[in-house]
Amino acid sequence: MKKKHQHKLYLLSAALFLLFNAPFLLIFNDFQFNFGIPSLYVYLFVIWLMAILVTYFIFHLFDE
Repeated sequence: MKKKHQHKLYLLSAALFLLFNAPFLLIFNDFQFNFGIPSLYVYLFVIWLMAILVTYFIFHLFDE
């Protein structure tokens, strides 16, 4: 793995650590529903999906 890929993955890990931390999770821990699904579940799924997509882009689109 190239150094610049490692740096991007470290940045992604730090961002995910902050986004899955208690203050951000408490923002969405309420009784609002989006399409019948609690907003906390939507938040967790969207962040998880974005992490997978960013990892894919790091390894496949930025590969030289």
